[in-house]
Order: sequence, then structure tokens, then C-alpha cells
Amino acid sequence: MWRLLGSVTIERTNPDGLHPTPGYHHVTSVRADTLIYLAGQCPLQPSGSLAEGGLEGQTEQVIRNILVALDASGATPEDVVRTVIYVASSVREDLAAVWTQLNASSLRPAFTSASTLLGVAQLGFPGQLVEIDVTAALGSRGSEPVAGRRRTES
Repeated sequence: MWRLLGSVTIERTNPDGLHPTPGYHHVTSVRADTLIYLAGQCPLQPSGSLAEGGLEGQTEQVIRNILVALDASGATPEDVVRTVIYVASSVREDLAAVWTQLNASSLRPAFTSASTLLGVAQLGFPGQLVEIDVTAALGSRGSEPVAGRRRTES
């Protein structure tokens, strides 16, 4: 998938010889003026308290936090070029539930790029179940949003 505008080029591909994916691409190549690195987004509400609702509630809060951080940086989910998703669980169904929820959300375009989903033993805050690292790419400031670029799937 190619996305072009101004000084940003994002190429997402699945090379021959690699397994099919559930929506992400194995390789994301980026040429951009600005890279945006979000700190790992945790399921903390603006008050600083941990979101309720278990894995689903925490994942929803992380989605909200990522959308706020992307917007504050002038980026959108379509500008995301890399994600790493951490779930404090060794149960594959928990990891799958988070992946499904992310891909059913307004953040879905972020997970078409290179993405890693990991089950881990523990995260930083007591009771924390999910965290997501995000990297986005932008052209020069003042350019049209990346979402307006032409896309081609490969």
C-alpha cells in the first residue's frame, strides 16, 4: 500500500515468502519530514486513575489516549507507521480480544502498518493490562493530512 502527499511516502507491503497477516503489513517503509513517537499509551484517565472495565475498558481508554496524542501532534490513525501492543496476559484469547477491539475502533487504520502484539508478564502500573507504543510520520507542517493520500495495496 502506497500513500503519497508532499514530502511523505509510506509503503506497506507483504513480501512473497512471508505468511498472510490478519490486516497488518510485514514491512512499512517511510520517507517523511517528521516522525512522531508517542510514549507508551497506558489506560490512565485524564485524572490519572486506571480505567475500569478490565481488559476491554482499559483498551478503550488506551484508544482514546492515542487519538488525543495523535491529534495533539497533528497526526491521524492513517499516519501511523508502527505499533507495539503489550497485553499483560499469557492467554491467547486475551491478546486476540485486544486485537479485535483495536481493529473495530476508529484507531483501526493504525494497525494496517507494521504491528507487534505481545503477551507480557507485567506492565508499569498496578492493575495495568494493556499499553501501546505508536510511531507516526508526517510531511512538512501545514501540508494536507496524510489521510488524503492515494493508496495502493500490494
